[in-house]
Amino acid sequence: MGVGQQNGNRQKDSGGDDWDALKGDVGDMAGAAVERGRDFIDSAREQATDYAGRRKDDVAQSVADFATSLRESTHSFDERPNIRAVVDSAADGLEQLADSIRDRSFADIFNDFEDVVRRRPAAVAAVSVAVGFLAARFLKSTAEDLRQERMNPSVSPPRRNRSQPAQREDARAGA
Repeated sequence: MGVGQQNGNRQKDSGGDDWDALKGDVGDMAGAAVERGRDFIDSAREQATDYAGRRKDDVAQSVADFATSLRESTHSFDERPNIRAVVDSAADGLEQLADSIRDRSFADIFNDFEDVVRRRPAAVAAVSVAVGFLAARFLKSTAEDLRQERMNPSVSPPRRNRSQPAQREDARAGA
């Protein structure tokens, strides 16, 4: 073999060795990045769980307060015992929910929620659509009220009476 052929073979061998070394280094860096990513995700999950655990008592108190206000609102239904019984039953259910939230860990609550979603996906989808619709209606109504207050801050926003068409209100406002 000539000198040129030996140098060519050495360059091929060293090029292959460099490539293998580069692949090894890239693999090591990728492994380290994956490990750091896992550590980051574990840390974020732990922080989110801690935060949710601290906030669950606040949520439980809000549910209990809502149950109390719902129960207090039944005083106007003294002459209608059927309606009062339904509202009292709903308030009792909310109080039980508040106690359940207080007594259980966030992980337990999340696992139960996940089980319900897996067992009844159609029901969860229907409830999600209904809640989304109600939230959109609430936001739209709130935005309209805010818009009216900005346009005329000295006058409270008009409340529509369903028996009067909107055209009459517009005609009065223009007069």
